[in-house]
Amino acid sequence: MPPPEQRRYTLPTALSAIVCVLLLATIPAHAQLPAGTTDAAQQAPEDPLRIQANAALEKQDYRTALKLLTLLVEKSPSGSHEDDPHILYDLAFTQDALDLPAAADTYRRAIAADPKFLDPHLALGLLLARTGKSSEARTELLSATTVPAENPPLKARAYRALAHLDQASNPEAARTELLAALKLSPETPDDTLLTAELAESANDLPAAEAAYRRALKASPADPQATAALAHLLLRQQKPAEAESLLTTALAKHPSDPTLSAQLATVLTEQDKVAQAIPLVEKLHTANPENPAVTRLLARLYDRDKQYDKADAFFASLVTPATADPTLLDDRAATLIHLKRYAEAQTLLKRALANPSAFPSKDDLGAAASHLAFAASQNNDPQTSLQALTLRATVLPQSPSSLFLTAIAYDKLHQIKQAINAYQRFLSVANGQYPDEEWEARHRLPALAHTK
Repeated sequence: MPPPEQRRYTLPTALSAIVCVLLLATIPAHAQLPAGTTDAAQQAPEDPLRIQANAALEKQDYRTALKLLTLLVEKSPSGSHEDDPHILYDLAFTQDALDLPAAADTYRRAIAADPKFLDPHLALGLLLARTGKSSEARTELLSATTVPAENPPLKARAYRALAHLDQASNPEAARTELLAALKLSPETPDDTLLTAELAESANDLPAAEAAYRRALKASPADPQATAALAHLLLRQQKPAEAESLLTTALAKHPSDPTLSAQLATVLTEQDKVAQAIPLVEKLHTANPENPAVTRLLARLYDRDKQYDKADAFFASLVTPATADPTLLDDRAATLIHLKRYAEAQTLLKRALANPSAFPSKDDLGAAASHLAFAASQNNDPQTSLQALTLRATVLPQSPSSLFLTAIAYDKLHQIKQAINAYQRFLSVANGQYPDEEWEARHRLPALAHTK
């Protein structure tokens, strides 16, 4: 019986999760705005506590600064600092640097004390963006770009943060925001990369490649720019060029995880799996708890027909609570190779319980194909037919699916449907499946005799 169709692991499925985990975050954690640097007249420099707090901030001694600023804001005998937006901002900045949950509310207090104070709008927007509150972040960042304050670098930073927020959902807006930032401050290496990514999302591959190469010219072998350019070269069907680029960069950054994972993907695309495996094994040794690295290594072992090794890694990722249908399908596909069909069928039923959870029609179709095959091997023709019906909603018929359909109808003694499916299989097989074609040709007269 022909095995079910196998989906080919390409960069988006094999590497994207690793990039999300290991690549630099677009919005840094505590690189907000310098505290303690606002107008001296507004900061009451004669206050000894304020002077000490500024000194602690300059030394990045946030624990000391927190005590002093808290005392200024909440324990001042006169209460004179309770509504001072600059002291409130510095307190929020300090709380932010220490990852304290109170930072967001303190930024809001600073904004309430002076809605035209740009700094807390920007800092709060960055904090909200980092914590996944994109809608609220956008509101604050927009405020930072519109408050009537003359601070071009800070406004440029707000525009850049907006561009990063909008990059995936609204690339046209992101381009406009990046241009606004560039009018206020010089281009940065991050701007060049974002320009390239936006051009790539617009499918302007020449412009994207030019921008990536400009970034690499400014910073040779930069891991992020190198990985991004290699990805683009793969899209342009230039795997050998991508391999050379990554190999050169890895020689300068031998421990960089993104470059290692990217090169492994490029090698896999060229069917050089044996060369890719040592790279990812090394990566896994350095990142044993990273599920994306573990999954990539498992997929490579599967691709290299080292099914026992692949299943051991997949098994470490799959738990009773696992909801990712593609991960369940990955392990099931390996179990099919190991002829553990009952286990595979159980996992695939879980995966296909919610078809809308699959990221693409191809992924859904592959899982349905696997279930049809596993159920057929388990002598469960009804489940096999159900899986094939689901597959047909997203993928065209193939010789394998037609043969599995014929076998299922044959086992269910639905003679007319079985004959039709065998005939359709033979019409498209074209000698690719000699054993199955032989079986179909012998079953057709037998079925015709039983009508």
